[in-house]
Amino acid sequence: MKDFRFLWIVGLIVTALLIAVPVLLFASSGDAVSPDPWAYVAPTPAHTDHAALLPGPYAAGQEVTAACLECHETSAQEMMQTTHWTWESEPVLLPGRAEPVTVGKKNQLNNFCIGIQGNWTGCTSCHAGYGWADASFDFSQQTAVDCLVCHADANLYAKDDAGLPAAGVDLAASAQSVGRPTRQNCGSCHFNGGGGNAVKHSDLDESLYYPDAGIDVHMGRLDFQCVDCHSGENHQITGHSISVSPEVKDTLACANCHVEPIHADARISSHTDAVACQTCHIPEGALRHATKVDWDWSTAGQELPEDPHVYLKIKGNFVYEHDTQPTYAWWNGAADRYLIGDLIDPAAVTLINDPQGDIADPEARIYPFKVHTARQPYDVVNQYLLVPMTAGEGGFWDTFDWESAFRLNEPNTGLAFSGEYGFAPTAMYWSMDHMVQPKEEALQCYDCHGENGRMDWAALGYYGDPMEWGGR
Repeated sequence: MKDFRFLWIVGLIVTALLIAVPVLLFASSGDAVSPDPWAYVAPTPAHTDHAALLPGPYAAGQEVTAACLECHETSAQEMMQTTHWTWESEPVLLPGRAEPVTVGKKNQLNNFCIGIQGNWTGCTSCHAGYGWADASFDFSQQTAVDCLVCHADANLYAKDDAGLPAAGVDLAASAQSVGRPTRQNCGSCHFNGGGGNAVKHSDLDESLYYPDAGIDVHMGRLDFQCVDCHSGENHQITGHSISVSPEVKDTLACANCHVEPIHADARISSHTDAVACQTCHIPEGALRHATKVDWDWSTAGQELPEDPHVYLKIKGNFVYEHDTQPTYAWWNGAADRYLIGDLIDPAAVTLINDPQGDIADPEARIYPFKVHTARQPYDVVNQYLLVPMTAGEGGFWDTFDWESAFRLNEPNTGLAFSGEYGFAPTAMYWSMDHMVQPKEEALQCYDCHGENGRMDWAALGYYGDPMEWGGR
C-alpha cells in the first residue's frame, strides 16, 4: 500500500499536463512576439557635406556630372545599367510570343498620355538624364546622367523639357546640397506620373512628402524614405512596377523585414499563402488626393468649360476618385503586355497590362490594384492602337487635328495610319504597395467575408466565400 500512497498525486499531475501542454503550445504560437523588423532595415549612412567638394560654377548639368565622376568614378556606368536610365527592360518572353521583347516607357504605350514616341521633350522631363529630345539621344554618354535629380535638395533643383535643368536653377547650390535620396527626390517624378499629382498611382502622391501615420505608417510614423525599402547596390534599385516591368527580378517584399511569426492570431497567418500583405494593410488608395480612374481622349479638342479634374481641351474628359477601393486579382508578380502594333478588338476592352496568376497558381496571391480605364485612339482599318504626336509644333495640342497628329508620328512609331481612326476602350493595372495603414486599420474578417464583403469570390475563381466553401 505504501508504494501506491502517492499514486493519486502522480495521476493528477499527468492529467494536468495533458490539459496544460496543448493549451500552452497554442497560446505560445498565437501570442509570440514578432522579431524586430528594424533588424532588417539598413542603417542610414552618414551624410557627407559636398559644399567644399563641388564649388562650381557650373554652366550645365553635364558639368556637375563630370565633377561627380571625379570621385564616384563608376556611378554613371552603374546608373546606365538600370531601367531608370534605359526606360526599357531586358528581353523577356511574354505569354503567347514567339520571341523575347523589351518593355518599357521607351518603346511601349499606356492609357494615360499614350506614348513618348514623338513626344520626348515633355515625357523625358522625368528621365534621369540630360537632353533626351528625340530618338537620337546617346544613352552611352556618361555626363548625360543626371546625378542631381536623385541626390540634390529638391527645393533647389528641378527639371524641364528633355530632362534639362529648369531655368533659374543654381547648379552649384544644387550640387553642394547632394545627399541620400529623399521622398522629395523620388516623388518629384513618381508622384507626378501621367502629367500631374496622383494621376497614375492611387498609392503614390504628394501627400507622402509629409505624411502622418494615417497616410502611410512607414513614412508617417517612422519617417521612412523611399530608399529604406527600395534599397540596392550599384544604383540598382529594388522593386518593380507592373506597368513597365513584366517580370520580377528582385526580392523586395514586406516579409524581408516582417518575418514569421508575424501575426499574434494564427487564423490571420493562415491567409498569407493566398493573400498578399498589401490586400489587408492597404484598404484604400487616394486617401488625400483624388486619383484619375478614367480618361476619355475622344472628347479632346472641343470648346468646353475646363477643369483639370473634369475636362481639358488638350486631353479630354477625366474621372477622379477619392478613397478608392482596390480591384483584387491573383498576381504572381509577372504581367503580360500590349505591344505597339498588336491587333485589338475595338468592341472589347484591351488590357494594356494583364497581371499573371490565378487560383491554381501556387506563386500567386490576391493583390490590390488600381485599374485605370480609358478610351484612346486606334486605327479603324489596321485595328491597332495609335500613338499621336501631342506635344510640339504640329502636334495635337497645337492643331487639335487627330489625323495630322497620327501622320506626323508614323516615322517615330512605325505605325502606318490608314486615315480612319476611332476610340477604343482600354484598361491598365497599377499595383498598390504604399499608403500602408497602422495595423489597427487593416481589413477585418467582415470586410471580405459575409454578404457585404468587398471580394468578388467568383471572379477570383472560388465557388463562393472560402469561409464557407474552403480555400484553394
